[in-house]
Amino acid sequence: MSACAPPHTQHPHPPHSPPPGGRRHFPVASADLSASVAVFLIALPLSLGIALATGAPLQAGLVAAAVGGLVAGRLGGCPLQVSGPAAGLTVVTADLIHRYGWRATCGITVLAGLAQLGLGCLRVARGALAVSPAVVHGMLAGIGITIAVAQLHIVLGGSPDSSVLANLRGLPAQLAHLRPAAVSMSMVTLALLLAWPRLPGRIGRMLRRVPAALVAVAGSTATAALTGLTLPRVDLPSWRSHALAGLPEGPALGLAAAVLTTTLVCSVQSLLGAVAVDKLVAARPGPAPRIGRSDLDRELLGQGAANLVSGALGGLPVAGVAVRSTANVKSGAMSRNSTMLHGVLVVVAALLMVPALEEIPLASLAALVMAVGIQMVSLHHIRTVTRHREVLVYAATTLGVVLLGVLEGVLLGIAVAVTLALNRLTRTRITHEEKEGVHHVRVRGQLTFLAVPRLSRSLHLVPHGAHAVVELDGSFMDHAAYESLQDWRTSHTAHGGTAELTGRRSGIRTAEPALTAEPTLPTGPTPIAEQTPPTEPAAPAGPPPLTRCHCRPWSPWRNHRSCLPDAAAPASQEAGRNAGREAGRELTRGIGSFQRNTAPLVRAELARLAREGQRPAQLFLTCADSRLVTSMITASGPGDLFVVRNVGNLAPAPGEEYGDDSVAAAVEYAVDVLKVRSITVCGHSGCGAMQALLTAEPGGAATPLGRWLRHGLPSLERMADDRRTRPRLAGRAPADAVEQLCLTNVVQQLEHLRAHAPVARALAAGELELHGMYFHVGEAQAYLLGRTGTVFADVREDGSAAEELRSPV
Repeated sequence: MSACAPPHTQHPHPPHSPPPGGRRHFPVASADLSASVAVFLIALPLSLGIALATGAPLQAGLVAAAVGGLVAGRLGGCPLQVSGPAAGLTVVTADLIHRYGWRATCGITVLAGLAQLGLGCLRVARGALAVSPAVVHGMLAGIGITIAVAQLHIVLGGSPDSSVLANLRGLPAQLAHLRPAAVSMSMVTLALLLAWPRLPGRIGRMLRRVPAALVAVAGSTATAALTGLTLPRVDLPSWRSHALAGLPEGPALGLAAAVLTTTLVCSVQSLLGAVAVDKLVAARPGPAPRIGRSDLDRELLGQGAANLVSGALGGLPVAGVAVRSTANVKSGAMSRNSTMLHGVLVVVAALLMVPALEEIPLASLAALVMAVGIQMVSLHHIRTVTRHREVLVYAATTLGVVLLGVLEGVLLGIAVAVTLALNRLTRTRITHEEKEGVHHVRVRGQLTFLAVPRLSRSLHLVPHGAHAVVELDGSFMDHAAYESLQDWRTSHTAHGGTAELTGRRSGIRTAEPALTAEPTLPTGPTPIAEQTPPTEPAAPAGPPPLTRCHCRPWSPWRNHRSCLPDAAAPASQEAGRNAGREAGRELTRGIGSFQRNTAPLVRAELARLAREGQRPAQLFLTCADSRLVTSMITASGPGDLFVVRNVGNLAPAPGEEYGDDSVAAAVEYAVDVLKVRSITVCGHSGCGAMQALLTAEPGGAATPLGRWLRHGLPSLERMADDRRTRPRLAGRAPADAVEQLCLTNVVQQLEHLRAHAPVARALAAGELELHGMYFHVGEAQAYLLGRTGTVFADVREDGSAAEELRSPV
């Protein structure tokens, strides 16, 4: 069974099969049918254009498109990804045809398919995701430049060379011998490609449903036919003369490199495409398709089978295609049927539409592929790698692909990426200076054993008895550096000095467990990892600490044993008194640790807040559950959030019977006095209040808790109302009724907030935003409510989210 499909235990029958018994229905949904037509209309001209760009027989593009739809669509692990001849394979295939001929290239494609099958059986698909994105984007950019330069010759009426440099050198001569007919058809194609997606108005929105690629090729074909221009057109020989795969001949090392390159590019492009499709599906509004996340190992097996069949039948190499997959998802496809139907339509077109296809000018297809090549050099990718300081990797890979070849360029990019990573790991700047009697030792970069001699020299510049501040600005400290730092600190304090370890960048947690259970407090917004030594002395009267933690301020409470007696065991009065005293000691130790380690670091900031008053940007309404630490899950500090907590994160609507003014007062104060710019309602998994609502007797208990929970009844009624769309998490249905009610409750409380007069006024004036949030405790994963008001999508580690989540609800 596919890992992309939910297990059978969740459904009475497989998701793509008719229900057992009764009348059998046509298994293809209307959404899949319309999506398959949209993808077919894009695939048809692009398949011919890519075949033209590689120098292969044009039928080879149609064979690859059909096999990609039928074989990869049926066997692959990403049901909504559309496979076929891809622009990313154009340069590789063209080079293989130039070196070995067409039939041998088909044989290499078969061998690449077998290699993919082997990798899929070894379950190494996720290893492809370890390749730096800068290398992948650089590879695609280099391929795009190569494609664009080569197709420019056909656009101008000539024929390209096999080398990028030769094509660039030949451009002046080509410009001197322009062929007006080819240039004019290319210009018509490019003009339609650019203008069609930008048609304005309601009619434009309707027309834009037809793919721009199809309109551009059809428009130029019609123009050429009406004007009677004489220029080269598509030539599809009889299928009887179609060449099948042959045995490749040549040096074994060269053939092995060819198979490796084809396997690498096909696999990486398909696997990254599958991950991208998952993100598109998760962010898509409306009901979720009955599929889960992609099974990458199965996807690799499906791609291998498709390449084996395509090569054997004389087709181009197959890979996942981003343009077609995006169109498939955005057209509303719900299952793999849309991908397979598109393959069927390609087969029908290849058999029945040959006369129409042979009217297409080759210059039009070349202009289409040239535009695709230009789009592969993405400005968004360039900005991303610039932001992550990986421009050198991107540039090296791009130039390597353009000047040396795809495999050589990728290997060059990986080598530069590894060199850059090692350089960042070993480049550490350590300085020492004295200010007003305080010695500051600043460490910039990763603190490894290579930097220990310089660290030791700088630390020993601090005289005995002096106050020293060691500022660590890095994300890694190995054991040797840790031991050196701790040994110096122990020696320095023994001689009457004081030492303070801090991190200037926000989010730094400095490892110092040998002296305290709590290190320094982060002072800003960028979380950064830490290093903890292999062994730590246990804190007095406390639980044994772990060897590694990414939330250092809470380490004394980590894996703590409950101070209360076991509920299942008979509790005596003496046991209860002992437990109470232990709880008090835990609290006292925690306060003492704060005063000892944290207070000196935040005192100046809190003094400023005391002088200037609080100016929070956000009101954060969440549950009183002890597992929700608001400052931790939002990476916020003093003065950032105005927090309101209660049982069930409830915001009673104004004028309710059993009304409560405490939340309304907080909302009024936050909006009218503090002028917060946003309000977030945050629910969480396993909420006890929601469990109580589901199991409570009608009327509720006559206790303060029972009366309070009556404010949650509208959420219960909303969940039971079948006319309303139930909120859900992107990519999966709620785990149970409690999670469904937790999600529904967030949406309902946002509705209550809108009814409060201060909130309504601020919303009308555009001065306030409302946001919904859900925190899954067991997964430590935050989800934000999209602007549709029904889908919670997860927030990624870099803080980014789908575009729909960047707007308020």
